[in-house]
Amino acid sequence: MTPAERDEPSTPLPDGDYDAFIVWAERRDDALVFELTLTTGADKGALFSVAAAIETDADPIVLVGLPCTLSVRDSRPRVRL
Repeated sequence: MTPAERDEPSTPLPDGDYDAFIVWAERRDDALVFELTLTTGADKGALFSVAAAIETDADPIVLVGLPCTLSVRDSRPRVRL
């Protein structure tokens, strides 16, 4: 997992839980793609793009502005609302 392309430098996040804010969400193919910014810690303000395979008919735009937790385990991200 690395910061979105427009952030530099591109370094992986270590395993852990991170407070985040959903800046953007959209459907791409069979996944929801989230743009998240971290709200606490040493990486506060860093922007990350996370794709999640999820089946839902919900409009992803309703997720924009919500707080969430970005969990990283074995370098695999998970977004929890």
